[in-house]
Amino acid sequence: MPDSSINDANPILNHNGLTEQQFLEQYDAGIYERPSATVDMLIFTVMNQEQDNYRKLPEKSLQLLMIQRGEHPYKGQWALPGGFVSIDESLDEAAARELRSETNLEHIYMEQLYTWGEVDRDPRTRVISCSYMALVDSSTQQVQAGEDADDARWFKLDYHIMQEKKVRLPDGCEIERDIRIHLHHGEYQLSGLVRVTHVYRGTINDVRWEVIESEGIAFDHAKMIAYGVERLRSKIEYTDIAFNLMPPLFTLSALQQVYEIILDRELLAPAFRRKIASQVIATNEYTKDAGHRPSQLFRFRPAWEEVVK
Repeated sequence: MPDSSINDANPILNHNGLTEQQFLEQYDAGIYERPSATVDMLIFTVMNQEQDNYRKLPEKSLQLLMIQRGEHPYKGQWALPGGFVSIDESLDEAAARELRSETNLEHIYMEQLYTWGEVDRDPRTRVISCSYMALVDSSTQQVQAGEDADDARWFKLDYHIMQEKKVRLPDGCEIERDIRIHLHHGEYQLSGLVRVTHVYRGTINDVRWEVIESEGIAFDHAKMIAYGVERLRSKIEYTDIAFNLMPPLFTLSALQQVYEIILDRELLAPAFRRKIASQVIATNEYTKDAGHRPSQLFRFRPAWEEVVK
């Protein structure tokens, strides 16, 4: 490793008279205790729900992949896929590795969300976790549990703001929201209550996330889920990430339904189609579902296509 502090004429020395190379050669990495680092992944998808009437368009729901823990702590409870970061890999590399080993998923959209560093968040030791958000089209990806998990399942995710309280402060204000998370899969019913507190003082916004209740959800993953839903809702408004939830060919009605599910509100079709017009390309293919009129299929238009024309 080159010594960036050495100049033949005037080497840069520290207060002990050492160059950077000399300092690093005698540096003791054991001076400070080392916390462990983990990555935890919120893997979202949108799935069709079963319909009694085949003439109706299938209803869709937002779903989150959860892993049933096969070891202490929280054995038998459900957690986000993830694991410890090795000393010789980056956070992104660790996230990709854990994604493959715990869920059999790879080459999907993934972004870093937030770093969680509360001292007592893991009963084993001091653990700092970096959460990631991933989006996947579940119709083209098959998940399976890894060796250290008992099961891996998609859970229907419901997110509700239970109450919001605003308090005026002498030099600002405090806004407190309670968010209820529900996760459903067959006989499994998981839930969590997360409190988000924003304290505004001038240009400063201090945010605190805390788990008030957690039923069946391991660690502090309930607040990671709440944070991930809010980030997904925010980014879908100004980016094209929603297309990572779609198959290669899709109808505009299905795409609008995905937006509505994530945003939890109805959208006007004309306005929605104007908004996404530059992001889609019509194909010559049509749906062939029994009981429905054929609908034209579209594909995503990536931004790079304009660049390489």
